[in-house]
Order: sequence, then structure tokens, then C-alpha cells
Amino acid sequence: MTDAPITAPEDAVESMKNREHAKPQLPENVRVRFCPSPTGIPHVGMVRTALFNWAEARHTGGTFVFRIEDTDAQRDSEESFNQIIEALDWLGLDWDEGVRVGGPDGPYRQSERGGIYQDVANKLLEAGYAYESFSTPEEIEARNVAAGRPKEFGYDGYDRNLTEEQKAAFRAAGRKPALRIRMPDEDVSFNDLIRGEITFKAGSVPDYVIVRPNGDPLYTLTNPVDDALMRINVVLRGEDLLSSTPRQIVLYRYLMDLGVAQEMPLFGHMPYVMGQGNKKLSKRDPESNLFLHREHGFIKEGLLNYLALLGWSIGPDRDIFSMDEMVKAFDVRDVKANPARFDIDKATAINAEHIRMLEEQDFLNRSIPYLFNEGLVSAAEWDSLADHERGVLTAAAPLVQSRVRLLGEVGGMVGSLLSDADYLPPADDARKQLKGNPGEVLDLAVAALKDVPEDQWLTDTLHETLNKALIEDAGLKPRAAFGPIRVAMSGRRVSPPLFESMEIVGKDISMKRLENLRAHLDEVLS
Repeated sequence: MTDAPITAPEDAVESMKNREHAKPQLPENVRVRFCPSPTGIPHVGMVRTALFNWAEARHTGGTFVFRIEDTDAQRDSEESFNQIIEALDWLGLDWDEGVRVGGPDGPYRQSERGGIYQDVANKLLEAGYAYESFSTPEEIEARNVAAGRPKEFGYDGYDRNLTEEQKAAFRAAGRKPALRIRMPDEDVSFNDLIRGEITFKAGSVPDYVIVRPNGDPLYTLTNPVDDALMRINVVLRGEDLLSSTPRQIVLYRYLMDLGVAQEMPLFGHMPYVMGQGNKKLSKRDPESNLFLHREHGFIKEGLLNYLALLGWSIGPDRDIFSMDEMVKAFDVRDVKANPARFDIDKATAINAEHIRMLEEQDFLNRSIPYLFNEGLVSAAEWDSLADHERGVLTAAAPLVQSRVRLLGEVGGMVGSLLSDADYLPPADDARKQLKGNPGEVLDLAVAALKDVPEDQWLTDTLHETLNKALIEDAGLKPRAAFGPIRVAMSGRRVSPPLFESMEIVGKDISMKRLENLRAHLDEVLS
């Protein structure tokens, strides 16, 4: 299981306010971990957790451990496991110990650590920190109702002091016990790295199960045991896991007494990521799907930059930064506790800035797979393209790179430049550019351009020729003059700069596109 939330009563927490507090001192050798469960497509909340842990490790010169919590056979999948690896590789969030790279505390998949959990559970039972519990959920509910409590109140401690005779009777009846941790009758407090002092009142957290009756260990055991044995000393995770923290702290105390754990880790709970309507962003929301963002054309620099802003900032009025700059500045104690809202428009704008910062050839290399998927080029890699394709894209890059926000938009900008079609049917929104008398405009343009020599079919010449014919001589406004020509050349409302596009496409195809739009004009406008 992953870090799954455990619900506590609303009055369990005495203090959970985000306020100025004395920040705990971080350990000298920070060890953080990222431990997802492979139960679906990687989502932005998962990636932000990985990013903040990675950044803290890199900032402090510490260790980033990556393990997989895959003890839920019904929900876990190898496909999801491979997708998590793919996501981290794509984003460049490398790890020091764990899955695939190894380390001193393996194996790093919980499904391969069953003997470890069984051994620790036996030690907890022998020491009296855990006890056998035979109560079924139905019996617990019935006792709560009989006592005048809500049936959902939770476990009532019934099995804490069963005699050996009572246990034997349950076993004789075919019952198998779960193992529960014996919670102390005292407040549990800790200084959260993000939220300050938090106290869970005595009695607010019931004794909880760590091993099912069938012998399967639960997250409540496996997660803290793995953290202890891997010497994790800073636990950074989502706010939804806050209610499970007193259980982990109590178990850690027991593990320290048993010599399994060396120290109590520091905890930091990152704010919720909210979606539309200020609701918590669900794994099922399209905006949460990491690979969907990649499919649309987010680059890793832009997406990571935006995710870093979901709870943290590098400085006042500064939204754009590199991962190197983030690593230099990041301190988890500067993360805000208030919920952060995922704003796709802002994320897209930040991505656009990072696209503009790419080297031109890097921009082209990253764009090619998108163009190939759209059927616009002959290969998925730059070196495998035809010479003509490379020539067009090299000429188009400076025109397009500053105008796209996502790599998925590149195809719409360069498709008409790569095409040898002599007629591009206008898109619906492009038809709105055909106002006034587009037929007259196209006739004047064809007449003015037909005598331009092939070797003079250049941006400046085209600009001067059409400007004189349509604006100076015909008295047209620029939008009315150049709108129909833009539609003829691209078939789109938004396109690369007009005259540069005409130069790239060449005289022959440019003239045919102008003439053919004129020929189809009545059909287009009907």
C-alpha cells in the first residue's frame, strides 16, 4: 500500500495551523524517500512529492531513496510500476538508492520484503507493543451501538487484555487474529517542518491494525519499518497523510526500543493540490494526468517549474526558474501549508517561457516526435528526416518557437510549411479573417506577385510588394489586406509570420494557394 490516509476525529488535533514556528533543525545527513504505490498513471500530486523530496536531497547534499510500495496485489500493476519509472526518467528526478540502482537496504519493493515485516511484527508482539485482536468489523460496530456510540466510531480496545483462555477459544472457533498496535494513553505531539507544532489528544487515535488476520502486513507497519531500516530521517508527504502521523510516531518509539529504528524522523506535510472549483485534485481528473500533459506538449522544465510553485516559491514576484536554481534555494521548511490550486493556464504560460529558453536545435529535436505523430514528417528523430524537412524546420524554428506554448502546438504552426498541397481548406475560425472583399484582395495579390522573380521570392521583397499593392495603392487596412493571404497560405487563423512563411514555401506553391483559395471562395464563404 502507499501512504494511505487514515481518518481521525475532527477534534483529534489540538493545533494544525500554518503559523510562524521555530523550524526544526534538519539532520546533518538528510535521507528522504519517495515511495509510490503502482496503482495507476503517475499524477501531478505524486510528481510534486517526488520533486520536493528530490530537491531537499540535492539542496542538502543528502540521499534520495526510491522504493515501491506494492503489497496490494489486487490494485498494483507492473504497467504502473514501469510508468512511474518512465515519469521519473523523463523528468530527470534521479535517485541515489532504490529500485533499479540498488543500495545497502534492499530489496526496494515491498512485495519482496515480506519476511522483514513478519520478523518485526513478531518482535512487537513479543514485547507487548502489539497484541492479537479477534474482533470482526461487525462486532466492533455492534459494541459501539450497544454503548450508545456511532457505529462508525472505530475500534474500542476490546481485545487489549484477552486471557489466553479467551484467545484459545477464538482459535478453536476458527478465528485468526489481526495484530494491533497498543496506543499509549497520552497526547502525541510533533513539530511539523511545514505546519509547526501539532498535537493529537490522548484517546483520539485508536489501536490500529498492522497485520491482517491472513498474515498480510498493512501500510501502517510496512511504511514505518521501511523508513526505519532505510534510515529515513526526513519524511515529506501529502497533507492527506497527516492523520496517520501519530500512529507512525508511536510505532517508531517502539521500533527504537527494539533496536529496529535508530532515530525518530522529522515529518513535513505538504499542502493539498486543488483542482477546479477548489476541490482536491483527484487522480481521475485529466489535469492530474502527468502523461496527458506530456502528450499535449509540456516539456519537463516547464512542468517541474510549475509544480514547484504548488506550495513553494523561489522569491517574491518570480515564477520562472531552472531546476538548478530550485535546488540551490529549496528548503522544505519554506513550503506553505495553505492549499495550492493547479491552474492549467498558468502552467501553460510557464511552459511557454521554458520553450523559448531552449536552444533552437533542442527545440526542434523535442518537437519532431509530435510532428511525426501528426503525420507531418517522415521520421520521429531529427537525423532521420529528409533534407527538405530539415531545411523547412530550420527556417521555421525562429518563427515558431517564440509563438507556441506547448510542443503539441508546433504541428499547427509548421504543417502548412511542410505541406506541398496547393490548396489548404480554411478552418472554421480562419474563415472569419475573410471579411470585406477577400476576392479582390486575392486578385490584387496574385497580380502583384506573379512578376516577382523566383530568386527574389524573399521576405523583404514580398513584404514591400504586397504592402505597396494592397495598402499604399488599394488603400486597405493591414488586417483586411493580409488576412485572406494568411488564410490561403496556412488555412489557419494563427500561423507563423506571413512573408517569412511565403519565402519558406516558395513561389510556386504560394501562388497556387492564393489562386485556389480565390477559386474556392464562394464555397468557403457559403
